[in-house]
Amino acid sequence: MRIGEVARRAGVSVKAVRYYESLGLVAPRRLPNGYRDYGDHDVRLVREVGALVRLGIPAERTRPFVECLSAGRDHADDCPASLAGYRAAIDDLTRRIEELTARRATLAAHLRTAAYRGGGETDTDEGEDEMTETTYTTLPAGLPVPEDDGAADHLPGRAMPALTLTATSGEEVALDALGPGRTVLYLYPLSGRPDTDLPEGWNAIPGARGCTPEACGFRDHHQELTAAGATAVYGLSSQDTAYQREFAGRLRLPFAVLSDPGLELAAALDLPTFEAGGARLFRRMTLIVRDGVIEHVFHPVFPPDEHAGQVLGWLREH
Repeated sequence: MRIGEVARRAGVSVKAVRYYESLGLVAPRRLPNGYRDYGDHDVRLVREVGALVRLGIPAERTRPFVECLSAGRDHADDCPASLAGYRAAIDDLTRRIEELTARRATLAAHLRTAAYRGGGETDTDEGEDEMTETTYTTLPAGLPVPEDDGAADHLPGRAMPALTLTATSGEEVALDALGPGRTVLYLYPLSGRPDTDLPEGWNAIPGARGCTPEACGFRDHHQELTAAGATAVYGLSSQDTAYQREFAGRLRLPFAVLSDPGLELAAALDLPTFEAGGARLFRRMTLIVRDGVIEHVFHPVFPPDEHAGQVLGWLREH
């Protein structure tokens, strides 16, 4: 058969067949007219070399396998030299994996250093405008405004559930035992990190963007909130405590953030949630809890960077 037929039957390119010939792995006989004449054995050799190349073994190192087949063995790896070829390829891959792992760690360190340079005070909270020069407390114009769909109308008057969550302070906080007086509990979907992208299309989801500006607002108004009657302020989201601890430390939050990765509070109180990036997240809202009972609910919350001032105004009026 001709070279094109060999390539087709072996599942490789004509160029590959010619390269294998140049290495002496395949040696078709020559016809009187000078044309190469390939047989079934050549097809098998080419197929075996192609399969080994796809496994990551360079063609020039497949000779032990080819010689094993040419010696009449049923399989190209029936010979000791072939097994040695496997071991050598595995050793090469191990070295490459180690080198790539080390390179990846170095790149990650560079990314983290660059992302957190200057305290991370660039608009990386929500991922889609990483290269803008606005501060993380500034929201872009034109964000979609969340509608009041009545999803929180059932909450005022409900008792807080017997649910204990871990805080960034290391404490375990029982939501049904927040103590006397008013507690401000603001729920948010997902805080960003300077070195991590947030879900695609985050800006287009009504009410999604603004977790860092909201947190900064509660930070900056914290003393005023306590002076206006809040006995405690907590943030709450579904990220784990380690993730939240980085966020709280970077923003120097004077209050703890609670972690509810299983969205148990959403299940207990039938809270609204949404899906983004393959994860289920809390919709943004704030609960004013007084003596264990939800006294007031802010929902929807918009704009989030002004929300702490809205809560402060309500506390002062009440």
